[in-house]
Amino acid sequence: MRRTILLLTVAALAVAPAAAQRLRALDPRDVAEAQRDHVQLVQELGGAETGPRAAYVESVGRRVGSQAGIANAGQSLHFTTLNSAVENAFSLPGGYVYITRQLMGLMDDESELAFALGHEVGHIAANHAHIREQYASRNPMGVFGQIIGAIFGSGISNIVTARSRLDMLSFSRDQEYQADTLGLGYMVRAGYDPAGAVGVLAALSRQSALEARVQGRTNRQTPEWASTHPLSENRMQRALAEGRATGRIGTGVRNRDQFLRELEGVFVDDDPAQGVIEGPTFTHPDLRIQFRVPQGYLMSNGATAVTISGSAGKAQFRGGQFNGSLDNAILLAFRQLTGGEANFPVPPPQHVTINGMPAAITTARVNTDSGLIDASVAAYQWDAQRVFYFVMLTPGGYGVAPFVPMINSLRRITPSEAAAIRPRVIHVETVRPGDTVQSLASRMAYRDFKLERFLSLNGLAANGPLAPGQKVKLVVYGTRRG
Repeated sequence: MRRTILLLTVAALAVAPAAAQRLRALDPRDVAEAQRDHVQLVQELGGAETGPRAAYVESVGRRVGSQAGIANAGQSLHFTTLNSAVENAFSLPGGYVYITRQLMGLMDDESELAFALGHEVGHIAANHAHIREQYASRNPMGVFGQIIGAIFGSGISNIVTARSRLDMLSFSRDQEYQADTLGLGYMVRAGYDPAGAVGVLAALSRQSALEARVQGRTNRQTPEWASTHPLSENRMQRALAEGRATGRIGTGVRNRDQFLRELEGVFVDDDPAQGVIEGPTFTHPDLRIQFRVPQGYLMSNGATAVTISGSAGKAQFRGGQFNGSLDNAILLAFRQLTGGEANFPVPPPQHVTINGMPAAITTARVNTDSGLIDASVAAYQWDAQRVFYFVMLTPGGYGVAPFVPMINSLRRITPSEAAAIRPRVIHVETVRPGDTVQSLASRMAYRDFKLERFLSLNGLAANGPLAPGQKVKLVVYGTRRG
């Protein structure tokens, strides 16, 4: 039986030296599972950043992690920066902590990074993932849920286990509060200003409000794996109160200049090497692929697939090297959809030509605990070695009808179209005399909501003053990697 975790006050956490705590060793089973899942998760969630910025994040993580009361923390805790366009941080109980470069882009200084990493270490120290696993085991998915989970949770057999574990890391309100309290205590003991906790939570709140305004214009949807940390006004108010209780608000390390130096050039939104979402259009410049989703549908981009969702159904686009017929590719897609052998009849596909490409389309009717659904696949012979395909789920009787415009839109783009795709990156600008929020916002690399994005990114007010020499973040167009 695991020992009971006591919720300590942040004042006690702030002053108690780490040496006075009873050190807790990580469960060897958790460590083994995390080591096994790590490579697969990193691959699925955009890949790991390397170089000075990744080393910087790791150094901050080790600084706060050393205060968590975890035995041999320097070797037990591992910190990875993900090349992902999603604002999130998460951890596995075996000591692995992940933060996305998109979340880092919202931050303003090192103390905010320290709190985000400390919060995740807090989940590990408090054993929260196992508590959630016990709850999840009492709520198994039905057949329909298993099908949805297979395609939209993982979709590739060798990452099913890893993604299933990640999907369970959605913590309760009390667990989030406790991780906030623990993380704040770690960062204060490590010498950071506790105001960083309030800063990053406020940045996330601003970004959430902004996304709610612009989502219909961008057609971008936050994937499920990013929803592990429900944000609330209460979290910010609690962090502020607990920070004040330490008596150290306004003191301690902020390291804003160093943090902004590390942030210079970091990708924002999609990495073109994984394809980009612009409004209703997805374009992959390296593969020279483009398609357009129907009106009202949203996309989320992953390392290996694009997920599409709307009122009349869900779909996923993926593919790659395949030495076989389109008919065999469709059967493989159905096996991936169900996580194994399809236990329902798959009708022979209809063969057509779409934008000069051989294509095949079929729909299988599936009887589930939640009623009839139509599972469809549209596969395209891109070239002699590659097949790409959409897998679509709609209510029974709908077939592919809601997705016909999308199916017919898949096309090859020209070399000049591919060359025009450029990444968005963070650029740190020093304010000059005469600069205003409006003049700086006009340089943001977006078609709309430029002012709102600039203000949110920097935590500024529209009528707020700017001082010469002040540093602000812009999102500008950069150059492709490699």
